[in-house]
Formats: sequence, C-alpha cells, structure tokens
Amino acid sequence: MVREVVTEAQAPPATRPNMKDGKVTHPDMMNANLVKAEYAVRGELYNRAQDLAKEGKEVIYTNVGNPQNLGQQPLTFNREVLALLLAPQLLEHSQVANMFPAEAIARAKKLLAGFGGRMGAYTDARGIQPIREEVAAFITARDGHAADPENIFLTDGASVGVKFALQALIRDASDGILCPIPQYPLYSATITMLGGQLVPYYLDEAADWDINLESLRAALADARARGLTVRAMAFINPGNPTGQVLDAANLADIVKFAHEEGLMLLADEVYQANIYQDDKPFVSARKVMYDLGEPYASSVELASFHTVSKGILGECGLRGGYVEWLNLHPGGLAELYKTASINLCPNTVGQATVSLMVNPPPRDGAAGAAYWAQHDESLASLRRRAHVMTDAFNGLEGVTCNFTEGAMYSFPRLHLPARAVEAAKAAGKAPDTFYCLELLQATGIVTVPGTGFGQVPGTFHLRTTILPQEDVISHFVDKLRAFHEEFMAKYRD
Repeated sequence: MVREVVTEAQAPPATRPNMKDGKVTHPDMMNANLVKAEYAVRGELYNRAQDLAKEGKEVIYTNVGNPQNLGQQPLTFNREVLALLLAPQLLEHSQVANMFPAEAIARAKKLLAGFGGRMGAYTDARGIQPIREEVAAFITARDGHAADPENIFLTDGASVGVKFALQALIRDASDGILCPIPQYPLYSATITMLGGQLVPYYLDEAADWDINLESLRAALADARARGLTVRAMAFINPGNPTGQVLDAANLADIVKFAHEEGLMLLADEVYQANIYQDDKPFVSARKVMYDLGEPYASSVELASFHTVSKGILGECGLRGGYVEWLNLHPGGLAELYKTASINLCPNTVGQATVSLMVNPPPRDGAAGAAYWAQHDESLASLRRRAHVMTDAFNGLEGVTCNFTEGAMYSFPRLHLPARAVEAAKAAGKAPDTFYCLELLQATGIVTVPGTGFGQVPGTFHLRTTILPQEDVISHFVDKLRAFHEEFMAKYRD
C-alpha cells in the first residue's frame, strides 16, 4: 500500500504554516514591528471622520498639517514654473510670453536644462546637481556658514530623509533614539518598524515646551542603565505638535550634549518658515554648531531636514524635501547614498519645487513683487490665526494653551473633570481620545489626541492645526466653544 504524502501546497489553507485564516497577509503572519507601529495623525479619529464624510456630514480636517486642504492657495509663480516644466511644449508656443511672466519662463527653461530636458527621466539618487547647489546656497545665506552640495540629498519630503537616517542608525532592539515627548509620530512609528527603541525625553510645558537639559540627561542615563545603546537625539524646531521655537542658547546646550555623549543629532526643521514672533526667530542647529566653533563644528554628526510641504508653499502632495548630512564618516555617507540609490531617485516635480522654495524670485522683479505679496500676506494670516486659536483655547473652561510660536499647530492641555475621565474609562478610551471622538461626532472637527504624540502621564491634550482660513476660523472656533461648553456641563464634577 502506497502512503500518500501531502505537500504544503496541497494542504488545506487553514493548516499551512505561512497562513492564518487562509491568508499570508493575516496580521498575525506579518512583520510584528509593522503591526505594532502606530500613527495617530491618521488613526482612529481620521477613520471615523472618513465614515462621517461618507454619510454626508461636514468634516473639518485639522488633524494634519495640510495647508491647501484647508484653503491655502499655492504660490502662483511656483505653479506657473511647474506647468511649463510638465508641458514644455508651451515654451515653444507663440503666445507663451502672453500666458506666463518672463521670469517664470526663464526659470522653467533653466530647470528643464538641469533635468536634461526631460522631467520624466530618472536623476541622480541625490537629486540633480543644480538644485543641490541652490539648496547649498540657501543654507549658506541663511546660516552664514558655507554648505557643500555633496552633503545634500533631495528627498520625497522630509519623512524620507528621517527614515534614511533611522534606518542607518538602528541595528537591533538594543539601539535607542532620544525623541521629544510630545513628538511627531513619524519617529515613534519608524523606530518601531525598524525594531529599535524610542527613548523619550519630556519637553517642559511650563516653560513653553523648551527642552530641559536635566530631563534629557536623566532620559539618557535611564536608557543606558536598561542596556540600550542610544545612537542619536531627534528634536523638532519649530515644534510639532507643540509649536515652540528653540532659541540659540537651547540649541547650543543640545549641540554640546550631543558632543559630550557621542550622539548624532537629527534636526527636524521643516517649519522654519512658519515663525509668528519677531523676538523668536528661527535659528538652525547647524548655524549654532558652527558658531560654537571647535570641537563641535567638526565633530558633531548632524542631519537637518526641510520640506516644501510646510511654510507658505504648503505643497504636501508634491513630496519634495532635502536632508543635509554633516560630519558623517565618509563610508557612512556612501552607505546612505546606496540607500537613496535603491529608491532610484526623488520625484522630479518635488525636486523642482525644492528649487522654487530655496531660490524664490527676487522682490524687485514683476513676478517677484506678486510672489512676495502673496507670500507675505499668507504668513501674516497665519500669525493672526495663531493668536485666534491660542486665545480661543485659553478662553475655554479647564483648558490652557501655550502660544503657537511657530509651525502650524495648537496643543492645548485639557483639564478634564473626573466624571469625563471615568466615562472614557467605561468606553475603553484614553480620556483625550474620548474628548476628541465626542468633538468629532458633535462638530465634524478632526483633531488628534495627545496620546498619539506622547505626554506626561496624567495629562491630556489635543492637537489641532491653525490652518482654517480666516473667513471660516470664527465658525470653527464657535463650533469648538459650543461643544466644549456642552461637554463640561455634561461631565462637570
């Protein structure tokens, strides 16, 4: 009698070891680090908002810094140049001079030459040389210290540059990255997906969310005591979700700390154009590092990230950005180049938009005058809205909110009544998640609870953008105020 041998391929799907419920892609069969990763900016609240929108309800998406989605207009000059780049036949049209400003035509021709006349072709993995030179010139002018285009990689938004750095630094589960709490969950999610450990250090809410050096040292010592090898320190300036702007003294402390402790610095500076206080200008980490001189200027390893998604461009969907690497080992920089090469190249529209960000038209030209009028009014409007949102939150019972000095967010603290905390517990939700879900259901306003960013235990927050346009922001504030009054009346102790 011949015994039949059943191979895995012939076995019923339910018994195959690489499947569950007949699927290879069952979450239990997937990369465990991917399943553990969380990204609250587009988590439970966002998914519920999508459902409400399908039901025909008004939804206001203030959960993510997406300026154009809430009405911010793209800069006209930039879009004119991009139109010509993507439809270069227009450059040969007899009426092109009547359709586009001379400056836009000249800029498009120059950029197109840099791309070899073809926007649809692959480029160098770091982006084309002429744009990297423009980025270097922008950094040099901003900081007063020369930048080398060979240290600059163009990327599909700043997020890709952050991922390049974390992928290079995290070797196994014993490697940790110091991250601010609250933090933008790109960091926590990526660190989890790469199998590393997030090492939290708490920002000081009572001091306008500054970085407290003693807290930083304590977090590092605790991580090392637990056997972790801490490789780098990330910080966000201006802050997300907190909106603080770090001054030069605070940044100098960070640079010295990194030098003393042998850490790489990851400087997330994507909101550098979003500054709302004249007495707190943006200062880059690299400028402070070079201003300090030796030994810091030549020893501290630094990655600085920037993007076209924020500022006054707000071109989130075009996915353009850059990272500048400083003081890296030459072999390490070569490995990062290899990493970028695996992605072939950053998208060319994003590259061109980076060029337009770092090299805008001069103010004294016809196109430049229109560009800067649009730019300056957009920034002034954001400044006004920063005050409107801060004042609105501070006018609510049981809410305190630091002023949004920069970036695009308010991050108020919710001092919730005990009855609200108990109701949240009964619903199986964190208290601030419970509040945000109730707010969404009642008003259609989509926010992100503080739990999605991290916070001091026992405190509750939410993040909202300041991006609703001025013609609707009073409507937004009225809906928020009416909801909060009803919520507090319902749960007041």
